[in-house]
Amino acid sequence: MIGKLKGQIDSSYEDHCIIDVGGVGYLVYCSSKTLGRAPVGEAVELLIETHVREDHIHLYGFYNLEEKSAFTILQSVKGVGTRMAMAILSQLAPQEIQAALMAEDKVMFNQVSGVGKKLSERIITELKDKIISSAPMSISNRSALVGAKASSIANDAMLALAGLGINKVDAQTRITAILARTPDASINELIRLALKN
Repeated sequence: MIGKLKGQIDSSYEDHCIIDVGGVGYLVYCSSKTLGRAPVGEAVELLIETHVREDHIHLYGFYNLEEKSAFTILQSVKGVGTRMAMAILSQLAPQEIQAALMAEDKVMFNQVSGVGKKLSERIITELKDKIISSAPMSISNRSALVGAKASSIANDAMLALAGLGINKVDAQTRITAILARTPDASINELIRLALKN
């Protein structure tokens, strides 16, 4: 099994590149984001996931551990294979995927060609509690993800309050004040406290 390749980019294509390692060219499938970081002629070091099948051996390359982790986690969802996982990673960085999962933001996944409403819902349902990294998240990343989830809950709570006849500005003021006091409040708690206020 190949776990890492270090060499020079010999040529680059839409979904793969050829890495020259000591005169041997390895065909490696990559996301467009990784390919963008590896121009032809430049030295590169990619983490590799090797897929061995009866009819082929494919190498998938990743710029960092987070992207490799996201690739593996995405494939645990029914209907997401290697090609779809790469398509998602070409559109969304691992941090964006994590934030979308935490905020249960289906629209982010719908931006990817081939990801419809049902598949985006399945991705969120099956992966929302998973962390895309084999290393601990930094405090800043964790704060950003928590913030994204809080923002989504706040928006849902404001819509619910508007449906109950509270004007948008008033609802936003109440929700913001509650979140300042209790940032971990659930949507039900937000609505209850906002109505109480």
